[in-house]
Amino acid sequence: MSNSMGGVIDMLPEDCVSTILSFTSPTDTFRSSMVSSTFRSAAESDFVWERFLPADYKDVVSRLDSPLTYTAMKELFHCLCNPVLIDGGRKNYFLWTFEVCTKPKKDLLN
Repeated sequence: MSNSMGGVIDMLPEDCVSTILSFTSPTDTFRSSMVSSTFRSAAESDFVWERFLPADYKDVVSRLDSPLTYTAMKELFHCLCNPVLIDGGRKNYFLWTFEVCTKPKKDLLN
């Protein structure tokens, strides 16, 4: 593959790339982030990572026993891959996405 292909990919608008990535998986988004600077930036988008969270994630976050510290949806996604207590400690919650939650933490946050 020639260097000119990288230039063609970088010509796509970042919001277009974000939309495309939001229809993939977290693992595919991580892998795509290595394609180009446009894909890397799009893969960090809150828009993309919010699509990977469950529809009720705001409700879940409001029911946490201990607040989570996160500045981006990607970080929240990773935090919820680990068990957290909700509802006064009566329930345990975590995202069951085997392909991502088994990745080393540094892979998701970098």
